[in-house]
Amino acid sequence: MTSLDAHPDLAHSPFLAAARGERPSRTPVWFMRQAGRSLPEYLRVREGVGMLESCMDPDLIVEITLQPVRRYGVDAAIFFSDIVLPLKAVGVDLDIKPGVGPVIAQPVRTLADVEAIPDLTPEHVPYITEAVRGLVAELGGTPLIGFAGAPFTVASYLVEGGPSKEHARTKAMMFGAPDVWDALMRKIAGIAAAYLEVQVAAGASAVQLFDSWAGALTPDDYREHVMPHSAGVLARAGALGVPRIHFGVGTSNLLGLMGEAGADVVGVDWRTPLAQAIGQVGDRGVQGNLDPTLVFAPTEVMTARAAQIIEAGRAARGHIFNLGHGVIPSTDPDQLSRLTEFVQGYPMAD
Repeated sequence: MTSLDAHPDLAHSPFLAAARGERPSRTPVWFMRQAGRSLPEYLRVREGVGMLESCMDPDLIVEITLQPVRRYGVDAAIFFSDIVLPLKAVGVDLDIKPGVGPVIAQPVRTLADVEAIPDLTPEHVPYITEAVRGLVAELGGTPLIGFAGAPFTVASYLVEGGPSKEHARTKAMMFGAPDVWDALMRKIAGIAAAYLEVQVAAGASAVQLFDSWAGALTPDDYREHVMPHSAGVLARAGALGVPRIHFGVGTSNLLGLMGEAGADVVGVDWRTPLAQAIGQVGDRGVQGNLDPTLVFAPTEVMTARAAQIIEAGRAARGHIFNLGHGVIPSTDPDQLSRLTEFVQGYPMAD
């Protein structure tokens, strides 16, 4: 089953048109971390349920993924998951601690540690297949974006044992134990690609690879030690015929390389003017990039900045409107509703 077979209205999706570099009927909009975070209905269904537990419950995945689509009428749903969920699925001992993030019980240090991590198969994640199928049936003509963490970001959690600002242990392995690093990146890339393949096989219409911490790297180090592995993930996703979005935080100096890794659309955080980013990514689409804090400003200030971004995006092969990073938990959902309405109602260029 392909995503276009699932519902005929997907052929008219503004999001998919922009992602393919075609002319959409209007500027499409969705928000990273729209599934959860600031929604009261999300907090209600998650009450007393751990993060990883919620990511492994098909009914909860469906409900949480659908909530922002119902509330905002956004042009795409993002699959509710977590960057480390595939590791948990293959048996890595980890937990997500509130206020901290993913914590790994036994950080990776050696080649033997890498070899002990199983490859991911569909049998590891039957709840993902079930959830995606349920979502596709509910979403109709609204496309579902598959989700995976990129090799560098996932590796940083495995090596550091949890979140890190400096990524010192990660870089020490990258520079000082290149054989272990290469094996780890190959392992994670295989897991990420397989995780995306499961989602697309079940009906996801596009994928996004999140490389949250890639901004910690220089262009040369990214090109040598990271880009080949992200490219491998994106190549396997591309073979499935779906558009690929590649996003990182603080990656102003890496945008061209992130596009070259195999993206159809490069996500741009709020620090880089969209016009500048368009010049860097080549003949590709862009996604972004309103500062997430602007939703706390007066509505007219927020929409004026959104208009500037939409106008800048016209120069790109395709533009998907989004925030420059995830929705901040204290965001007023009504303000995101106003933003969605503004973007969707903004006139297209002649």
